[in-house]
Amino acid sequence: MADFCSVPPKFLYPSTNVTSEYALGSQLTLNCTVQLPFSQNCDLALHWRKDDQWLAGDTTQRFNDNTTELFIFSTLDVNLTTDESYGVFACLVRNSTAIFTLQKSAEAAGHLGAVLAAFIILALLLLMVVTYLKCRLNVLLWYRNRYGDLEINDGKLYDAYVSYANSTDDRKFVNFIMKPQLENHHGYKLFLDDKDVLPNSEPSADLIMNVSRCRRLIVILSNAYLEQEWCNSNFREGLWRLLELSQRPIFVVFESQYREIAHPAIDLLKQHKSIVTLLIWRAGSMMPSSDFWKELCLALPRKVSCRGLRGDPQTHLQEDKDPMLTIHSNYLDFRRESHPEGDTGVRGPIFKGPPPPRIPGSEGPPRDTLEEVQLGENQRNEIDISDLGSRNYGARTDFYCLVTEDDI
Repeated sequence: MADFCSVPPKFLYPSTNVTSEYALGSQLTLNCTVQLPFSQNCDLALHWRKDDQWLAGDTTQRFNDNTTELFIFSTLDVNLTTDESYGVFACLVRNSTAIFTLQKSAEAAGHLGAVLAAFIILALLLLMVVTYLKCRLNVLLWYRNRYGDLEINDGKLYDAYVSYANSTDDRKFVNFIMKPQLENHHGYKLFLDDKDVLPNSEPSADLIMNVSRCRRLIVILSNAYLEQEWCNSNFREGLWRLLELSQRPIFVVFESQYREIAHPAIDLLKQHKSIVTLLIWRAGSMMPSSDFWKELCLALPRKVSCRGLRGDPQTHLQEDKDPMLTIHSNYLDFRRESHPEGDTGVRGPIFKGPPPPRIPGSEGPPRDTLEEVQLGENQRNEIDISDLGSRNYGARTDFYCLVTEDDI
């Protein structure tokens, strides 16, 4: 019996000492399998130890067929939660030992840091993309208004020529929504025209002249507008005509017809988005802060803000020498009359005579005074306009005033 107890056990696993590297936070199981001769009088216990500290493992035993040899299977669960969890683990049977050395993996720790860094960068990129999608138009407007090209000294009197159909819905949309928003809130000047822009598929002389005075061309492509002859017969040719008159015209369509109506004009504009600006009026576009107005302002020219100037600063900068400029601005008094179709741009003037010159030091009223004359609606046709020359003032709905230093 003494000979069986002196036989050293045979470690089936691990056959040699094992050194392994694991990342912090890993969970693993150490396995120790031993084969030794069986004898009831011998020590058959298997123990786990780490740094002189005994550990409890899960141990099972099994005999061979003739019950002469014993197989011992033992496992130890290890959680590497701290740096102190690493070290040397020993599987002891009698006087024999199998060594497991666990070391902290520097590559794994670096890999974990790289994964965290990549995740943070990905989150930042995702946040930047979401922010750009939400604030893209605001950023583009800010950049355009700060660094965009100025369209001055071009002889233009209006920022946009607005073509729309002579229907109730279109007149309300243009006069009650578009014109007040662009002129009052953004400072643009619009020329409105509800006539057919391409009669007989050819631009008229008035259209060519009026569009040449405007920096952009806006077409309200409503259902009523699409019923015009040139839209139904040959919209493609009409589009090329408009491109000759204005670079990159702006087409405004309504969301319902954009998705539901299968009109050739809508399909053609979808195919040529690279040469035209196609804007969609949606249910929420009524809000002044909606994307529709931002996209429309991006398509319109950059506005010039000059302190101390009234009216269109672009016209002031180009030194417009229009004959309608007058010296005394108080000669003309304007009164707005309500119109069922909104602000149509037509204003009724009341002409007053110029004030008599005052002599310094004199008291009392001057000898020669001019009586104010107010012309009513029934007297406007009696005004003699034969001396106005051949210049067409029909497109002008505004007046400019020159102010001298003495007036200031």
